[in-house]
Formats: sequence, structure tokens, C-alpha cells
Amino acid sequence: MRKRDLLTPIGITLGFIMVMFGIVANAGVGGAVSFIDIASIFIVIGGLIAALLVNFNFAELKLSFKVIREAFKRSDANLVQLIQLFVKLSERARREGLLALEVEVEEVDDPFIKKGVLLAVDGIEPEVINEIMSAEITAMEERHYRGRSLVEKAGEYAPAWGMIGTLIGLVLMLESLTDPETLGPKMAVALLTTLYGTLLANLVFIPMAGKLANKTDKEIFSKQVIIEGVIGVQSGQNPKLLEEKLSAFLSEKDKREAAKEKEKIEEEQMKETANEA
Repeated sequence: MRKRDLLTPIGITLGFIMVMFGIVANAGVGGAVSFIDIASIFIVIGGLIAALLVNFNFAELKLSFKVIREAFKRSDANLVQLIQLFVKLSERARREGLLALEVEVEEVDDPFIKKGVLLAVDGIEPEVINEIMSAEITAMEERHYRGRSLVEKAGEYAPAWGMIGTLIGLVLMLESLTDPETLGPKMAVALLTTLYGTLLANLVFIPMAGKLANKTDKEIFSKQVIIEGVIGVQSGQNPKLLEEKLSAFLSEKDKREAAKEKEKIEEEQMKETANEA
């Protein structure tokens, strides 16, 4: 299940607020206006867009909007629940056979889990299942990398275009050496493009690319747990042994949560048994 990741917009907004606070605290509200220059904004934003148009094709540029949206979403991949799902599937497979899982897996939303379980139901060898599902992970990782590369390139190009704007400003400033009064203001305007480019790169694009890379790593880790679970179910492993094996993927905190959840389930089962008696 995907939800909004509020940390991304909060972080970006907080960063801009801190920069504005630093400007206003030192220059005052009136002085802060001098940090706004339309020409510098056009050079950085326009140059950045132009460079991306050269670097990427139309299909990749269209995909970029979807990729950027992913930085503002989060996936609630619960490894504890995932392990309990495979324990449940293992128990049913041992009790009723692998074919019974075809009905069980219909209630699962994750297509990767469905694919793995259906491969197991079809009697595919564990090694082949591992190869097929690992190939899908590799393909997913490559797709994510290509989508993320646009954000990474934007992080590289933004400071460069800021520097280009600064060089343009310096050239114009050097042409006015005969008028010393204009040197200070023109130098300030020249440096603004570097500020804009650096700010965009280090507050927006590079952190966003880092978040997307982190999300990919988490998704790969989750899918590796799924592969181990599918192979364990297909090979008829004891549910308790399978649970122990998959629990190796959990952090100490998750293991404690899993133990509490297991105790809760056992208590509910005992209550149900007592009520039936």
C-alpha cells in the first residue's frame, strides 16, 4: 500500500525556509528582495531543462514525472506480515497440497508474490523459480536506475548552469569597470545564479535521487524475502523452520514486534478454542 511521504515536501520546504531565514536575518526583508533576480532564474531553470532535453529522449522525459512523484510516496512493506503470510501458505500447502495455494494467493495484492506462488504451484524447480524471480528484480532495478538517472543528472547540471550564469555576469561586470559604482550590484547578481543552481541541486535533486535509490534498495530486499518464502513453501519446509529462516531478514526491533504479534495471535487462538469448548 502506497501513502504520501510527507518528509520529502517537509524537508524541501524547511530547507528553503532556513535559507530565507538566513537571508532575512542578515539583510532584512527589504534586503531579501536583492536575492531575487529573474534573469538568473531563467538561466538556471532554462539551461537545466535544455540540458535534460539533450541528454534524454522524449519517453524518458515523460517517465520523469512519474519518477519524481515516487519521491513523494512511501510503501508500507511490512516484513513481519510478509513472513506470517508465507508461514500461513506453508501450513496450508503441507495440509492440503500446493494446488490449494492457487485459491489462497488470489487474496494477495502483490503481483510478485502471486507470480512466485503460481510458479511453485505449477511445479517449477526451486532453482528455476529463483532465476526467474531474480531476473525480474534485476529488470526492476535497471528500470528504477534509468528513471532515477534523470533526477541525478538534474543534480549535476543545476550547479553547472549556476556557474555559467555567474560567468555571464562576470563578463558583463568586467565591461563596466569604468563605473565602479555598478561593480558591487553586478557582482551580486552574477553570484545569484550559482546560489540558485547549488540550492536546487543540494536541496531538491540530489536528496530526491538518494531517496529514490533508498526506496529501490528496500524493494529489492523485500523481494528477496519473497523469493526465499516462495522456495521454502514450494520445497515443503516446516512452517516453523521457514519462519526462523525468514526471520533472519528482520532487524532486532522487527523481531521483537514479530514475537509480540505471534503471542497476540496465540492468545486469540486460545480464546477461540476456550469459547468453542
